[in-house]
Formats: sequence, structure tokens, C-alpha cells
Amino acid sequence: MDQLKNTNTLFHTNDYQNYLKKIETCEVNRPFCRHDIDHFLSVARIASIKTMEAGLNFSRDLIYTTALLHDIGRFVQYQDKTPHEIASHQLAIPLLKTLDYTDDQNNLILEAILNHRNPKAQGFSKIVYQSDKLSRACFCCPVETECDWSREKKNLTIVY
Repeated sequence: MDQLKNTNTLFHTNDYQNYLKKIETCEVNRPFCRHDIDHFLSVARIASIKTMEAGLNFSRDLIYTTALLHDIGRFVQYQDKTPHEIASHQLAIPLLKTLDYTDDQNNLILEAILNHRNPKAQGFSKIVYQSDKLSRACFCCPVETECDWSREKKNLTIVY
């Protein structure tokens, strides 16, 4: 049985692949952290660990789907300045309709996408917010000193 059935279905859709390519095109000259599948999977893995540590019962499939969608609207932000959490939320709605989640699960995913930049997020959204931040490997980044993140925000040690 495929434990990440929805995640894999999402990843292989034409729309999702097109969005990834659009982000890649927009970030081709970006020297800092990119919003690619490596980032999305890092967020998913950290969120899975944090979910277990918190004793919460969210499936890995739901966690990974959320991580794959949380930044998918980055290309829209590059194109027209729409905040990417809003663009990602909007793009996720029709993608989620093709997957096998309940309305409550879809709402949980969409809420986490909208709140993944909100330091006051709660519950699952907070886990996604924290995982997104923790996924950045500032400790080995060749352009870390040029990054505009404050020293306090940077991940200068391995935590997850």
C-alpha cells in the first residue's frame, strides 16, 4: 500500500509539474534558498518528526501533501507580487480536489498553507511554519553572509 498515495498523485500531475518549472525559471539566478522539491521534502520530513514529537495524529501523506503545496505559488509572487501564501492557497484548491482527502483534511492543509509564514500560527499550521523555517541549512550556505535573514532567524546549527 502506498503510504503517500495523495502526495505522489499530486507530484505527478501536469499542473503541479508546470508550477515547479515556473518557480525554477523565476529562481534561476536566485543565489539564496530555492523553493524546489528539495525544500518541500525537507519541510515534509521535519514536519513529520515534529508531528510525532508533539504526539499529533496526522498522516504522513497529509503532511507531505501540505509541504509540497505550501510554496507552490512562489512564481505568482515573482510575477505580480501576490504574497506566495495566498497564491499557493489559491493554486492548491483545485489540486486538492483531485486527491482523496476529506473536506476537513483539505481545510487543514489550506489553513497551513495560508499560515506558513505566520509566527502566531497554531496546531498543524504552527508545525508547518516551524518546519519551513527549520528546513533552511544556513550553517552550510555559501551565501549565508549575504542573506537578509537576521542572525537570530538563521539555522546556524543542525537541529533536524
